[in-house]
Amino acid sequence: MLENRKPTILIFFYTIGVIYLLRLFYLQVLDPKYKSLGANNSIRKQISIPLRGQVYDRTGKLIVANEEVYDMYVTPKKVKSMDTLSFCRLFNITKGYFDSTLAVAKDFSTERPSVFLRQLTKEDYASVVDAMIQYPGFTFEQSFFRTYPGNTMANALGYIGEIPQKMFEEQEEDYYRKGDYIGLSGLEKFYEEDLRGTRGIKFTLMNAKGEEKGKYAEGKYDTMAVIGKNLYTAIDLATQQLADTLFSHKVGSVVAIDPKTGGIIAMGSYPTYDPSLLSGKQFSKNYAKLSTNPDRPLNNRAISAFYRPGSTFKLVQAGIGLQMGVINPKTSFASSPSAFIFHSGPYEAANLYNAIQLSSNPYFYNVFRKIIANNKETNPFKQARVGLEIWGEYVGRFGFGTRLGIDLPSETKGKVPDVKLYDKVYGKNQWKYSNFFSVSIGEGELGVNVLKLANMAATIANRGYWLTPHIVNSLGLNKGNAKGVPVETHKTQIEPRHFEEILKGMLLVVTNGTGRSAQVEGIEVCGKTGTSQNKRGKDHSIFIAIAPRYNPKIAIAVVTENAGFGGTASAPIAGLLIEQYLKGKISRPAYKDQIVNTHYTTVAAANSYRQKISTQKQTAPKKD
Repeated sequence: MLENRKPTILIFFYTIGVIYLLRLFYLQVLDPKYKSLGANNSIRKQISIPLRGQVYDRTGKLIVANEEVYDMYVTPKKVKSMDTLSFCRLFNITKGYFDSTLAVAKDFSTERPSVFLRQLTKEDYASVVDAMIQYPGFTFEQSFFRTYPGNTMANALGYIGEIPQKMFEEQEEDYYRKGDYIGLSGLEKFYEEDLRGTRGIKFTLMNAKGEEKGKYAEGKYDTMAVIGKNLYTAIDLATQQLADTLFSHKVGSVVAIDPKTGGIIAMGSYPTYDPSLLSGKQFSKNYAKLSTNPDRPLNNRAISAFYRPGSTFKLVQAGIGLQMGVINPKTSFASSPSAFIFHSGPYEAANLYNAIQLSSNPYFYNVFRKIIANNKETNPFKQARVGLEIWGEYVGRFGFGTRLGIDLPSETKGKVPDVKLYDKVYGKNQWKYSNFFSVSIGEGELGVNVLKLANMAATIANRGYWLTPHIVNSLGLNKGNAKGVPVETHKTQIEPRHFEEILKGMLLVVTNGTGRSAQVEGIEVCGKTGTSQNKRGKDHSIFIAIAPRYNPKIAIAVVTENAGFGGTASAPIAGLLIEQYLKGKISRPAYKDQIVNTHYTTVAAANSYRQKISTQKQTAPKKD
């Protein structure tokens, strides 16, 4: 049976082969179009790079823009004998640069273009374009570099740079060429596919002399470049720029959120840097300097730094305690025998409001103890285990110990102690409340970033829920057709009425407590100070606040490193930023100048001081 079919199968394959050969003969010999291309012409493929999407604040002010320039590419295989010295003089480069750059291009590919010169201005391009017919193999492509009219938010905005080799090799689609720009950090990285737009391609017929002979196939295969989408953010540029000013000579961070939407009003990490330093020909040189700066200006402290929340965390303990019913607003722990555990701060607290106002450590030690003990277990080890798990569920709903989902890369989870941690440290069923009581006042094994502190304030402002924090509200070619970003609502499962009680205490903090320096005339500001322990130097100053008390429009967190008490350094900054955002201006310029001119120890200075002390100890003469 198979033998009978064999001739038929052979005839089928022979027929296919003959058709293929005839088609190939036609294309290469008979078709005048392809014959002409092979004899006298070549096809030049020109890539058209679209302008990258721009970034705007909530009022339409431009934060990030573009400046058009030209990049020169070289295709080594097309480079012919030429007057190299005149070429170098034309572009003001050395012979060494010419030879080394061409060698790198050849190592990459002789047939694919590589970047030869970056960012020629329009004037530079116009002065050399007519001469380029003498130098085959070199072509120009319109490009751009980023400019920063707002001169702010360097860390959050991020920067673009040449695509790293590993990223180039691992890209899923063959989109980027070697030397192409790509977002490497911040919003530029997170929204890369939206910002970059769509490239255009143009095919042009060229003769042997390098002269253009018209469109290939009448432009049938050409495509137009499509500009990248703009980012329309929730940032208030005036508030953001004021934060930069207030943090002069200081190290720390600030995050302000619109609690109703989750939109970021301001986000600063300090010390910061001029974002234009990482845009342009001096990128590598400037990046090297910034990356070795001991004050770490490239580190976005707002989303990645690790701080203990200190007394600000007492508000979370209060909310959990009220919801679980272990306390009520009138509960008092005055003269509690447990007060001896803490050796600083007020020991007396007549009620919850008073405890928040005075930031009573013993009060919240007892609140936490009751939360942990609020189960049927009588064994102290099992009781602590069950209680910690219940407490951890509540804390997690505030967003602690997890990523909040902000539209930035490198957001850290922070740290919330759990059963696994203490089992590892002490052994299973070998630990109890006395091993972790410092968590009651926001110390111990707790760790947060400034974004989480601001989000906690937003949760209190909303009376029990928070929306996914985000910098970008919408994306599009213009604001009229921009598409909003998805935002989720997260509930703490603590009743709103309990947050009303917490806010009463927070109001007392600002009106008659440790946060009086955050007062703003005509606005009810509710806040909480915190002092975060710091093993490397002076404690960090923390302050969170919402304003106004009813129908709040801003929730803010400020951390000033090595600055001591929360009410001393961070509360004044928060108050001024609240005033700027809600009133549109600062009515206390002298007070603002006072805060600006207040200096605190930088990381570099602290390291230098510790090194000096260490050296003195090593060289000091030993006593007999």
